[in-house]
Amino acid sequence: MSAVARTLNVARSHINERRGRTVTPRGPYRKAEDAGFLPAIRAIVDAKPTYGYRRVTALLNRELRLQEKPTVNAKRVLRIMQHHGLTLERHTASRPGRTHDGIVIALRSNIRWCSDHLEIHARNREVVRILFVLDACDREIIAWSAVANAGISGEMVRDLMVTAVERRFGTITIPHAVEWLSDNGSAYIARDTADTARALGLTLLFTPVRSPQSNGMSEAFVKTLKRDYARVTILPDADTILALLPDWIEDYCEVHPHSGLKFRSPREFIRLSA
Repeated sequence: MSAVARTLNVARSHINERRGRTVTPRGPYRKAEDAGFLPAIRAIVDAKPTYGYRRVTALLNRELRLQEKPTVNAKRVLRIMQHHGLTLERHTASRPGRTHDGIVIALRSNIRWCSDHLEIHARNREVVRILFVLDACDREIIAWSAVANAGISGEMVRDLMVTAVERRFGTITIPHAVEWLSDNGSAYIARDTADTARALGLTLLFTPVRSPQSNGMSEAFVKTLKRDYARVTILPDADTILALLPDWIEDYCEVHPHSGLKFRSPREFIRLSA
């Protein structure tokens, strides 16, 4: 015993005390109040099955603030979700090696707008193409349009530009220059599109070829719309997609928490910044 005590550099009395003590394994940490949050968390997860614990926490705290109740910590929500099997599966895919070092985000609204388009496929193989423009600061979808079984035309892009300017400024005269970031698609680089942008006061910017990271704001919206809305909904045909799109985009702008906005929705961020 003395040799063991000298090797461990502890007192023999301490070793004797530890030998006679029964160690009770510690179970998972819980609080009695956790059960009260479970119904609200489960309702959020049922409505938003692709949300992780941070976005669930944001929506839960939004409800608690409306009820004038204390908010909860994200780690506590994670613990509750883990105990009841409500967390998402861990993402194990490797990230692409190519990264983008440029700055896309704007420090305030109406400085840089990002535009792109995406496709959503129905079960009957019909395709809906969605054209949109969002603000690189507040992430709100300023304007959008969609077409079934047809391509994105230059006329659609030009109409989108006019609509976006009218909605953000209430006029077609922009008080200051606004950057319009897009890829090099034919609808964006057309001469008529450039003329329309110049007349509105928009400065056209184009991403490098094969560099979607250069328009990361738009790519993030495309990923969110497909993951959180399209993939969790049965889409039998193009008409169904066109009917659902207004509610999807309204939910994205009014409800969806964004990590870059401290888990506020775009319009919540705009209201708090006003």
